[in-house]
Amino acid sequence: MSARPESRHPTSITVHQRTRVLEVGFDDGNTFRIPFELMRVYSPSAEVQGHGPGQEVLQTGKREVEIEALEPIGNYAVLPRFTDGHDTGIFSWEYLYFLGSQQDELWRRYEARLAEAGVDRDAPMSGAAASSCGHGH
Repeated sequence: MSARPESRHPTSITVHQRTRVLEVGFDDGNTFRIPFELMRVYSPSAEVQGHGPGQEVLQTGKREVEIEALEPIGNYAVLPRFTDGHDTGIFSWEYLYFLGSQQDELWRRYEARLAEAGVDRDAPMSGAAASSCGHGH
């Protein structure tokens, strides 16, 4: 018998524009301050994640990105609208919990991917990767 991880639900969500973090309090007592940049570079959208393993698009130039709007999606997620025009990543409560609880490791992975690609974190996105994955999402 496999135990399914307990589903977490937010008790509070606060957008801090000045410090560019999304603060999310969860029903298990944990509160995470998730940088907008981390949310943007790990967006669950096809534009960022691709359509399968190995198709991820390395995001750069997102350090100063802000959230213009945060729209609720049913009772399970939010859709942030970022100032760079990205608005296709639906962030479930589980995904926000993952980003918050694993952010140190996620930053390490991101920095390693940048180093491996020989790209600077603040470099502007180039070509088709700058706007979409090539599909009309």
